[in-house]
Amino acid sequence: MSPIVPPPRAPQRADTSALVPSGRRSDPDAGTRRKDDRTEHTEHTAAAMERWYEEVLGWATDRGRPLKLPTGVRFDVLELPAAAGRAVLRRFGRTGPVAVAQGRMLLFVAAGSAEELPGLLDWLEWGGIALDLVGIGAGGGITAPAPHGAPWPPPPGAASWLRPPEPPRGADLFLPALADLGSRGGDTPDLVRLVDMAATECHRVRLRRSRSGPPAARPSGQPLACS
Repeated sequence: MSPIVPPPRAPQRADTSALVPSGRRSDPDAGTRRKDDRTEHTEHTAAAMERWYEEVLGWATDRGRPLKLPTGVRFDVLELPAAAGRAVLRRFGRTGPVAVAQGRMLLFVAAGSAEELPGLLDWLEWGGIALDLVGIGAGGGITAPAPHGAPWPPPPGAASWLRPPEPPRGADLFLPALADLGSRGGDTPDLVRLVDMAATECHRVRLRRSRSGPPAARPSGQPLACS
């Protein structure tokens, strides 16, 4: 007589109670609460940044999330590759505020400078040359860098200050401007010199990249060298 083989049992849910510390129960809502805590922390940080920009510096913000600073109101911004920007900073001991974000450098200049940039580049004989130099002015904006020395960590990928702004001395922010023509008492370079140097360094970065070129591709079918 053939033995009777019992049918297979349905799989049972694993008992994870041993993974929970004694005296505590598994909390199915813990992940949701952690997410809510992070959201609350982000909102608290953004609100603190708003107060710093508006009350300490007197700068306008859009009060959005992420917090942005409108350009063309108190300042404009010259944006260029970070490598070019670092070379500019080495040449100028003093500038306006400077921030860096995702491989780009932001040079803060007087409001209206972005509108002057194309004509200024033509006058400096940079017209018609491809330069990775952008002016952000009226109607634009940038993501607000975290205040320098803030007690909270900046969000991932956020801009940071290299040369943070100081509380304004009266209405004057001491930003590079076209009217400076030769610097204002040595505090900041005039806009002409700053743009000329920025264009020069942008051009150098472009030439270095073009000379290096993409890495040579290995011919298809060629075996890899082995040691």
